[in-house]
Amino acid sequence: MAHTLSSPANVVRSTDAPRPVTRALLAGGVVAGPVFLGAGVAQGLAREGFDFTRNAISQLALGDLGWIQVANFLLTGALVIAGAVGMGRTLHGVPGGAWAARLVAVFGASFLAAAAFPADAGAGFPIGAPEAASLSAHGAVHMLGGMLGYLALCAAFLVLARSLGSLGHHGWALAARLAPAGVLAGFAGSSVSVLAFTVGAGLGLAGLTAVTARLATTAPQPTH
Repeated sequence: MAHTLSSPANVVRSTDAPRPVTRALLAGGVVAGPVFLGAGVAQGLAREGFDFTRNAISQLALGDLGWIQVANFLLTGALVIAGAVGMGRTLHGVPGGAWAARLVAVFGASFLAAAAFPADAGAGFPIGAPEAASLSAHGAVHMLGGMLGYLALCAAFLVLARSLGSLGHHGWALAARLAPAGVLAGFAGSSVSVLAFTVGAGLGLAGLTAVTARLATTAPQPTH
């Protein structure tokens, strides 16, 4: 029986582009971050009384125009979950692939929870809101959902590092291992400025966009 001269039988390599349905699902994951951040920044600049150094993007779901941010949460959640499904299909049989997809799906679900349970008003937004926010039940669920979602994303990056490494993408694997540090550093800095939290969250979304885009260009194929 003839054998290829390229790799051992148990090595996995990226060679071909994913199939159309998988590419479409992955495309959802690619655009999710830019859609969420673009819509959030546009609203923050346009909404009277909103200050990125004092207010979180989640608070844009409050007030008369809050429905725009609610829709942004719902759309982003759906896109991230679609990307997770595409990721699972692309990384089928790759070490860590299934768990990476599940964890990204949890991250996507946290956006749906954010739409259902809005953040509390505070820091002067919406206009007329008190400076100090009192934590409500829906605000607590909002915070818990966001925390669990981003912890799931950080875990997904670490699992994806294993998957990417097994595919030979060692530079991407290193970047995936470093991404959680940037996210968590931003969250830690939120005690000083809300803007640090926003930057940390943005780094997480940007990292997910980059990794998903990489997976959309090549599909793992086992060599025999």
